[in-house]
Amino acid sequence: MFLFIGTQEILIVIVVALLIFGPERIPEIAKNLGKGIRALRDTTNEVKREIMKEVDDTGIKKAIPDDVKKEAEELRKIMKIKDDINDFTKEVKGSVKRK
Repeated sequence: MFLFIGTQEILIVIVVALLIFGPERIPEIAKNLGKGIRALRDTTNEVKREIMKEVDDTGIKKAIPDDVKKEAEELRKIMKIKDDINDFTKEVKGSVKRK
């Protein structure tokens, strides 16, 4: 399944394209579509390269992992405290009998 389109739908699209454009224009259309997709991919890669170059130049790339590690460790500590509180609450509720 490609983009939520099944095999039957793809065949219908191909048949309709053949009927509308004819067999002589389909290769030309496919060639132009391929060029457009290639240009889009090249542009996307260029933007990625520029972003990574800026990140490397500013040193953000080196700072992010350390900050993320610190935040992750703080989050682990908070989650451990939360788990301890939940365990304590369960023990207290289990030991207290209601009338």
